[in-house]
Amino acid sequence: KMVHIEDELDEAANWDYLVKNVSSKQNLIDVKANVKNSQFATPLFEFSGACSGCGETPYVKLITQLFGDRQMVSNATGCSSIYSGSVPSTPYTVNEKGQGPAWANSLFEDFCEFGLGMTIANEKMRTRLVELMTKGQSCSCCSDELKQLFKEWIEKKDNAEESRRLADAILPKVKECNCDICKQIAEFGHYLVKRSQWIIGGDGASYDIGYGGLDHVIASGKDVNILVLDTEVYSNTGGQASKATPVGAIAKFAAAGKRVRKKDLGMIATTYGYVYVAQVAMGADQAQCLKAMREAEAYPGPSLIIAYAPCINHGLKAGMGKSQAEEEAAVKCGYWHLWRYNPMLEAEGKNPFSLDSKEPDWSEFKNFLKGEVRYASVMKQYPAEAEELFNAAEENAKWRYKSYQRMLGKGWEL
Repeated sequence: KMVHIEDELDEAANWDYLVKNVSSKQNLIDVKANVKNSQFATPLFEFSGACSGCGETPYVKLITQLFGDRQMVSNATGCSSIYSGSVPSTPYTVNEKGQGPAWANSLFEDFCEFGLGMTIANEKMRTRLVELMTKGQSCSCCSDELKQLFKEWIEKKDNAEESRRLADAILPKVKECNCDICKQIAEFGHYLVKRSQWIIGGDGASYDIGYGGLDHVIASGKDVNILVLDTEVYSNTGGQASKATPVGAIAKFAAAGKRVRKKDLGMIATTYGYVYVAQVAMGADQAQCLKAMREAEAYPGPSLIIAYAPCINHGLKAGMGKSQAEEEAAVKCGYWHLWRYNPMLEAEGKNPFSLDSKEPDWSEFKNFLKGEVRYASVMKQYPAEAEELFNAAEENAKWRYKSYQRMLGKGWEL
């Protein structure tokens, strides 16, 4: 509950004590192993100014817990750029070693290209490091131990954990050697650790205005990770309909309920055959969400994660404090589906597609719609058309589910 700040100021001393004296426990366990372990990792995204109950921020926070110490972010303009970079503060922070995400904001239309540029620039710098270390292996000034470290780094530079270990070993030694080659390696030292490049945007940027750029970037084959925070509307500009808005939902520019089905961005991306794609909803299956993020980041190519994010524009009748429960309800009734497409499985002779959500309870579909004002308003304002639109929304959800079953090699008779 809200209380007067004067009644809570004494707690500041307790907070300061915890920050200064209680150490992080993440080095004692593998924080990527499971959901429980992941929450022992220090969040490098904290105290954002997002709306209470925002469905987007839990995904951003989790990514920083998993990869934040070596993360780079290209952020589209939208809600995620506002709560991530409003002057004079930012929720992105650093760990006890001073390591944290490097964040920059781009536009609706070029956030993916912006992130691709970051990746290419980073590749160029690391190519320079390879050249320097190759020369260093024949340098008379460098010790045999350092030469071995150079050789090992060149072989393992694209392994995140190994590149971190080797960076910690190489940097003190090149500073100690201080020959011309080692001086240059030290200068490029912050490129020793493999970067985790994330490109973050909403559905307005990803499905609509920046879709051409998104398609261009995944087609490039570069090792980038794209996170689409899917609120199914243009959230930051006031709730306009996007291509992610489903049939029947009321939004600006769709005041009588949207009449065409939602674009399946994930399935479009799978047609390339070399793009990792996942559709997640944290509140429905935390383990699947964590697994998708781990797999996407580890995949040596473009990755796309589409994350369902309840929004204040949806008008949740249960309240935004129940946004995680809303995600669970969306999956149970078939409104949203959980799946992953991992091209690496195909190389093993396995089906790259896995449908992670259970058979939906379609009897709850319309009840789910009625629990959100964006759908319930159709019943009040256009009662004659509401049933038709809701039936269409359910049929579209079933059509999508059947298409996923076909990807599994099932349901061809449907």
